[in-house]
Amino acid sequence: MAQGSTTSQARLERLSQALGSGTFADVRRMLNGLPAADVAHLLESSPPKFRHILWQMVEQEDEGDVINELGDELRLHFLSDMNAAEVAQITEHLQDDDLVDILQQLPDRVTREVLDSMDHRDRARLEQVMTYPDDTAGGLMSTDTITIRPPLTFDVVLRYLRRHAEIPPMTDNLIVVNRNDQFIGLLPLNTLLVSDPSSTVRERMITDIPPIPADMPDDEVARLFERNDWVSAPVVDQQGRLLGRITIDDVVDVIREDADHSLTSMAGLAEDLDTFAPVFYTASRRALWLGINLLTAFLAASVINLFQDTIEKVVALAVLMPIVASMGGIAGTQTLTVMVRGMALGHVGKHNESWLINRELAVGLLNGILWAAVVAVAASLWFDDWNIGLIIAAAMIISLLAAALTGATLPLLLKRMKIDPALAGGVVLTVTDVVGFLSFLGLATWFYV
Repeated sequence: MAQGSTTSQARLERLSQALGSGTFADVRRMLNGLPAADVAHLLESSPPKFRHILWQMVEQEDEGDVINELGDELRLHFLSDMNAAEVAQITEHLQDDDLVDILQQLPDRVTREVLDSMDHRDRARLEQVMTYPDDTAGGLMSTDTITIRPPLTFDVVLRYLRRHAEIPPMTDNLIVVNRNDQFIGLLPLNTLLVSDPSSTVRERMITDIPPIPADMPDDEVARLFERNDWVSAPVVDQQGRLLGRITIDDVVDVIREDADHSLTSMAGLAEDLDTFAPVFYTASRRALWLGINLLTAFLAASVINLFQDTIEKVVALAVLMPIVASMGGIAGTQTLTVMVRGMALGHVGKHNESWLINRELAVGLLNGILWAAVVAVAASLWFDDWNIGLIIAAAMIISLLAAALTGATLPLLLKRMKIDPALAGGVVLTVTDVVGFLSFLGLATWFYV
C-alpha cells in the first residue's frame, strides 16, 4: 500500500515537471495513464492557468470519473462550461449517488435537461435519490443493489449471480426482501460461497442487523459504519421498503467533509475552498469573516480604553496584558476543540453535558493556579513589584475559568440553536480577550488608583 502510494506520488511529480517544461505530448501520455483520483488530485494541486490545459488533455471517457473525484468548488467550475448533453454523456456510467451529487450542483434547468435525456428507468432511480437531502442516508445511497427472496436455495442464488456481467462494487452482502420489497435481512457473500448449495436463504440469512432509515443524518450513518465495521448497509423508507444501499466509500467522503468543515469553519472559511483559487475570488470569500473579527477586536479595544488612565500610570500593565489574553485564548480553543470533536463523534449528549462542563472548569482552575504562580513570580521579578504579580495571577485564573466555561457551553448553545458549533472559535477568542483585559485592568485599577 505504501509502495503504491509512493509510486503514484512520483508519477504526479514527473507529470508536474513535464507540464512546467511545456512538453505537452509527454503530459498527455502520462495524464491518461493515471487513475481518476490522481488526475483530480493533480488538477486541485495546479494553479488556474495549468488546470485548463490539463483538463483539455483528459480523455472524454475519463472526464466523468475525474469530475466525480474533484472537490465541489473545482467540480462546479468545470461543469459550468458544459451544456446538459455534455454532462449527461460524461456521467452516464457513474453510480446514482455520485451522479446526484453532481446534478445537485447544477442549475435546475440543466439538471432537468440531463434527467430528460435519460431513459425512464434511470431517471426514476435518480429522482428517487434526489428527493432526499444530500446530508441524509437517502442522499448518500445508491439504488444499485442485488436482492433475493428467503425461499431460494443457495444453488439458485449462485446461478442468479452468474447471470450478471458484474456485481455492484463493495457488495459484501445480498439483501433479502419479501414480495413487497420490504427488507428482511442480509446474506453475507462468504456464507453463500462456503455453505451447502441446498441450504436456503431463510436458514442462513442474518436478521439482527437493522437497516438504515432514509432520513437518518449522514453523520449518524458514519458513526454506525465506524462502530460496526460495515462495508455496506441497506437503506429503507418509513414502511421498511428497500430503497438502496450505502457503501463505505460514501461514508469516507462524509467523514472527510465533516473534518474539512470543522477545520475551515473555525477560521470562517467555506469547507469546499479551492487551495489555488484566484486572488480576488479568495479575498472576497475571506473579507466577511475578517470584518466580523474586526468588530470583535474593537470590542476588546474598547475595554482597554476604559482603563487608559490606569495604563498611563502603570506602564507594566501594557507589557503584561497580552500574556493574560493569550493564555485565555489558548485555553478556550483547547476546550472548544474537545467539545466540538466530542459532538462530532456523538459522545456528547444531554446526559453528560454537565459533567463535561464541570470537568473543563476544574481543568481550567488547576491550570490557572499552576501558570498563575509561574507568571506571578516572573512578573514580580521583572518589574520588581510583587503587587503586579498577584494582580496578573488573579486575572489569569479568572481568564482561564472564563475560557473553560465559554469553550464548553458555547458549542452546546449553538447546536441547540441549529448553528454550526465549529463557528464558535472566533467568539470564544473574543470572550477570553475581553474577560482577560477586564479582569487584569480592573484589578489593577482597584489596587493602584
